[in-house]
Amino acid sequence: MSGNETGGNVPRPVIDIAIEPKTKADYEKLSLALALIANADPTFRIKTDEESGQTIISGITEMHLDTIIGRLTTEFGVGANVGAPQVAYREAITRTVDHDYTHKKQSRGSGQFARIKFRIEPNKPGGGFTFVSAVVGGNVPVEYIPAVEKGVTSVMAAGPVIGFPIVDVKFTLTDGAYHDVDSSALAFEAAGRAGFKEAIEKADPKILEPIMTVDLTVPWECAGDVIAELKKRRAVIRSTDGVGSSYAITALVPLANMFGYINSLRSLTGGRGQFSMRFDHYAQVPDPVQPDDGPFGGAMAMRA
Repeated sequence: MSGNETGGNVPRPVIDIAIEPKTKADYEKLSLALALIANADPTFRIKTDEESGQTIISGITEMHLDTIIGRLTTEFGVGANVGAPQVAYREAITRTVDHDYTHKKQSRGSGQFARIKFRIEPNKPGGGFTFVSAVVGGNVPVEYIPAVEKGVTSVMAAGPVIGFPIVDVKFTLTDGAYHDVDSSALAFEAAGRAGFKEAIEKADPKILEPIMTVDLTVPWECAGDVIAELKKRRAVIRSTDGVGSSYAITALVPLANMFGYINSLRSLTGGRGQFSMRFDHYAQVPDPVQPDDGPFGGAMAMRA
């Protein structure tokens, strides 16, 4: 079994914003409005942060989410407090780990027992999560294998580094053991969950950040300043091309460095520069560069 965060050619949401209703009266209206918007827009996502209980909306650009937030007020009449935009980071393991985990618990005469042996390894970029059973000989009964997978996937939503989803992992169940009386699907689910958590810690998990393709059109005389400023944002210039009095630039830039870029571009070009951006790929965050502490950097605090 395998899966990706998005299917087909639907753009991947890479910006998160926390949102909550201002009043009790806004609560139901907000839920309904977000559901209606999500049904009509496959690039818009809604989730609940397990730790804070906050509703998190995700989109493909700042402008995309700004438009949705504007619709909540003008179209649906919803009052809402909105957090600052945050990068949708991901986490990925960087090494292969073989692990052996036993779940064993005794309570009032009844017990729980499940042993699993497995290997986790990095999947190809964009490959999502892959679960493979290579168990032979019935050491893990076939009816318990889906429970192991369920336990493992339940951990994928929050990685150990900064609490963002884990991506691109291959999990191979290689062996295990069970007890005729004390084993159950719940025991093997618990083993999958706890064993996977332990193995991830040993697999050198790293933070991934979304890299955007940024296309710009700027006045010729401003091109040098625009390129220099882009490089300060950790940009890699992919192409440049002069067209008449304009200069076209394509660059790869970490999304974290693009917040508020429209104001910088206006300043550098006297309001004559234009740009658009789209998700390109996820890449490991360089060691000297760290996102804000915590799952949402503390910056998800609400603003009216």
